[in-house]
Amino acid sequence: MWKKTYLLTFLLFIGGTSLLQAQYSFKIAKLKYNGGGDWYANKTALPNLIDYCNNQLGMNVNPEDEVVEVGSGEIFTYPYVYMTGHGNVVFSDDEAENLRNYLISGGFLHIDDNYGLDKFVRLEMKKVFPNLEFVELPFTHPIYHQKFDFTNGLPKIHEHDGKRPQGLGIIYEGRLVCFYSYECDLGNGWEDQEIHNDPEEVRINALRMGANIMAFACLSY
Repeated sequence: MWKKTYLLTFLLFIGGTSLLQAQYSFKIAKLKYNGGGDWYANKTALPNLIDYCNNQLGMNVNPEDEVVEVGSGEIFTYPYVYMTGHGNVVFSDDEAENLRNYLISGGFLHIDDNYGLDKFVRLEMKKVFPNLEFVELPFTHPIYHQKFDFTNGLPKIHEHDGKRPQGLGIIYEGRLVCFYSYECDLGNGWEDQEIHNDPEEVRINALRMGANIMAFACLSY
């Protein structure tokens, strides 16, 4: 029932109308998790991405990003949930089950490694999908070819260990339910320019890739 209701909302959104004549078509949220990691990092990232998507893609996303806990029923109200941080992540069994139910019901999780998250989040996502692995998506995947084309996959925003950026995914029954931007730092590129002093070209590439992810999450729902 939740999936059908949200699908109807998105069909009306795509057609330029609103189910209840609401001011905004939908909201997105940042994932709050336990374990001590800074889930709250990149405070200006999502507001800037929302603004970019509204202006460049004609979306109607609420400009105020929200916070949702892994085990909360509220997670089912968001078509796109963003997860970031540098440190430890812990999902309880109930939280892992809730996140799994959200994802297999049509939700979408974007994990954005802010350097240091990788070794923790891989273990916790195995609790969510014990029988699935992260796989690297080919550069031909639609997530790289929404409004903006990224023929070489993810752009490199910050160097860290100097590894190449990788777009990894968890695919459930043929559907990409979780996209993991690794060794890329997209969220840093979305932040206010004065925070990291990245060149404008780098920030635009990050925002364009973020817009692609948002569009893919919404239109593939």
